[in-house]
Formats: sequence, structure tokens, C-alpha cells
Amino acid sequence: MELNVSDIQHFSLGDGDGIRTTIFLKGCNLHCPWCHNPETLSPLPQWMRFESTNLEELCGSMVTVEELIEDVIRDEDFYIESGGGVTLSGGEAMLQADGIRLLAKALHDRGISVIIDTAGCVPYSEFEKVNPYIDCYYYDWKSCNEKDYANVIGGNYSLIWNNLRQLIEDGKKVRVRVPLIPGFNTSGPYSERMCTCLKQAGVTSVDLLPFHRLGAGKYHALGLTYAYQQTPPLSIHIAEHISCIYRKYFDTTIEK
Repeated sequence: MELNVSDIQHFSLGDGDGIRTTIFLKGCNLHCPWCHNPETLSPLPQWMRFESTNLEELCGSMVTVEELIEDVIRDEDFYIESGGGVTLSGGEAMLQADGIRLLAKALHDRGISVIIDTAGCVPYSEFEKVNPYIDCYYYDWKSCNEKDYANVIGGNYSLIWNNLRQLIEDGKKVRVRVPLIPGFNTSGPYSERMCTCLKQAGVTSVDLLPFHRLGAGKYHALGLTYAYQQTPPLSIHIAEHISCIYRKYFDTTIEK
């Protein structure tokens, strides 16, 4: 079986505990206008052309599960020594659950930790395929209502909320990650509603991810318009203010 892969990053330190290999899978069923990995949104191969360096990069290729296993286990000693492993990100990794199941099982059988970074907008039956082999889910939570999920993000709020609740009820380790997007989900009342929804799902801890523009150059390289091009990064002061709200409900950290 093959997986649609955008990129593989070895020696990653920002996608979970320890030294990890992050596999970015291509294709997403959401369209968050602030996405910092726009090259992973379409399932089709795409060229990124960087004018400043005159470099071109092809994003997207079909890779067999066996090839991926062979690639990532080269760093097995580093995973063991550092408490790391493999993180499956995207795009939306769970759109390729059948291939992920084979990959995650092979890694799990070798004692290698597997994390999935997901926005949760798939039937829960897809999670059931991979649950036995996943050590942790990084679960992106972006909004607190049906309207914003449908109109801005392109997702199904009820499905995403129910999947989150079900993962927690099934005893899976889940780290909820909230991107703090200026003008969208950063007001005090909106943050309170976000917390209420998460609390009702059984969430106990939250990671806050302040907005940045580090992916802006990718949009230009892909020939796309970046809706947040003129939006400044979220200030530390505002992020700390928002975190105070979340800390009333959860064990909360802010990604630096």
C-alpha cells in the first residue's frame, strides 16, 4: 500500500517528545485560511518555486509503506535514546487511515512511538483502525461553533467534537492544540466558549499555538494568495492574556 507524502523531516524536535521523524501526508479536507503548510492541502503533486533562491521543490509523491518503514527506522537508535519516535502530520493524516494503520502497526511492533496530528474531521471508524497502534493524538481544535467550522474552516463541528470526546472516552492520550488566530478565536468571550466546549468533551490539558506567518513564503512559491499576509504575529501579551482564560479550565501551555 502507498501513502501520499508531501515531505519527511528527520531529527524533528517540535512534533512531540524526543527526536522524531515527521511524515507530512498530502491532502486535507479543511481549508483553514491561516494554514502554514499550504503545500499539503491539495492531494495532487505541486511545485513550489522560491524566487529569492531560484530553487524548485516538488511536493507530493506516492511512497509505499515498506519504503517509509525502511526510511524511518534508520533513526531508531535516536528514538530509543531520546524517547522520541514518528509523528504523522499533514495535511490531514487520518484521510489515509488504511495506510497509516499498516505503518503505525509496524512501528508499534518495533516499540517505536507514533503520534498522529489531526483536525479530527473524519468518521470515528477511521480512528478505530489505528487506535491500537497510536501513542498520542495531537488534536487541533479551532472553533467553538458549527458556523465558523462550516464557513471559515470547511469542517463539521459536531463530528470533530464527538471524535474528540470518543477518543478520550476510549482512553487514548490526546493533546488538544488550539491555534490562536487574530480576529477569529482570540477574544475573551470566544475563548471562554472554546473552553466550555473542550471541557464538555472531557479535555484536561491544552496547548496554545500563537499565530505566526512562517508559512507565508510557501503561498507565494505555490502561486497562491495568503489571506493572513498582512496580519501581524500574535503578541506575547495577548497570548498570555488568553492563556489565563484557558488556565481556569485546563493545564495549559503556550508554544514558544
